[in-house]
Amino acid sequence: MPLRIAVSDLAALRARCDMADARTADGGPEFEDGAVIPSGLWQPLTEEAGNGLLARSWTPPSTLVEIVRPPSPTGHSLDHLVAPLGDANARYLGQTLARPGMLTTTDNYRDGRLIGLHLDNWDKLTYGRKPFGRRRLALNLGPGIRYIVLGDLDAQAVCRAVHPGDHAPRHPHTDDYRTHVAAGHPIRCFRVRINHGEGYIAPTEYLLHDGSTEGQDRPSAVAFWLGRRPSGTLPSLV
Repeated sequence: MPLRIAVSDLAALRARCDMADARTADGGPEFEDGAVIPSGLWQPLTEEAGNGLLARSWTPPSTLVEIVRPPSPTGHSLDHLVAPLGDANARYLGQTLARPGMLTTTDNYRDGRLIGLHLDNWDKLTYGRKPFGRRRLALNLGPGIRYIVLGDLDAQAVCRAVHPGDHAPRHPHTDDYRTHVAAGHPIRCFRVRINHGEGYIAPTEYLLHDGSTEGQDRPSAVAFWLGRRPSGTLPSLV
């Protein structure tokens, strides 16, 4: 399934979403070799493109993106903040802090280079199981604004394109996207603004993604949880 977002107000999504093509990083020291990044030539989300992102009635909840307002922290531990929201087994992954002005935010802990847009691999799923991974809930703790950047092609589609003869036993991987983009195949990406106190739920094992603070002048901390909460359990912002 390609990128699908739960939307009841397309105008609200368009007000906080831009689109651009993805490209391979130029090979400077900031990014890993072959990293896929947004081109930076952001354009406002058009009505036509927005309609293409709308969730269908048959979209599995496990592949759905939701732009939401999570509960506000009360000063207690964040571990159990989302436990009452449909998945008592949700796993708290911790927090990360992004400085202002980052095109993408995730680095390789081994050498500090940014990995660009990528797939998560918490559940280590094979091709056939890839749509059924846990989704990640994120809460922007501020103080600044951040974006979630999402690619429009899902991991199965890219794995099939890169490995047409033997995709079934494989574990779709970030490297598949890097190969796909380096070969000149287009991937469009969308960035959705997430203000302080807002969040998203996304299938980060299934869709190319990363955070961004591009164009912002304040840092942003974010907290993450991994779980199987049903769709529609948090108030939607779009």
